[in-house]
Amino acid sequence: MSHDQQHPHESELPAAGVQLNHTAIYASDRHLSAEFLAAVLGLRVGAPFGPFLPVDLGNGVTLDYYEKRDEPIQSQHYAFLVPDEQFDAVITRLEAVGVTYYADPSHTQPGRINRLFGGRGAYFDDPDGHNMEVMTRPYVRP
Repeated sequence: MSHDQQHPHESELPAAGVQLNHTAIYASDRHLSAEFLAAVLGLRVGAPFGPFLPVDLGNGVTLDYYEKRDEPIQSQHYAFLVPDEQFDAVITRLEAVGVTYYADPSHTQPGRINRLFGGRGAYFDDPDGHNMEVMTRPYVRP
């Protein structure tokens, strides 16, 4: 079977034009979680949109905080690329609110940052235990 027969519609996919527009983040208290992340990253929380509380990022992606109280929140990972000149301010804001940051995703190196791919990075938990990452250089993928 030729490649075209296996995937007859592949040429119709708009791969180059596909972008993440928004994602929902479950939170036990959407206001607390949205305000926390916005404060740490130096952003603003937008006006409620239905059951969602949005935090708009600089690349057109919106994080829509959605309150979920009927079951435990499953931890997810979210990574944020921040300008190098804003990284120290993020770390300072984490320290100001008493949130420990770590050099590694397993949280075994408290109070330290990493220097992956020639940049700087750190991990921290949000109020519901989502593993948040800030980094100044994107990962170099093979």
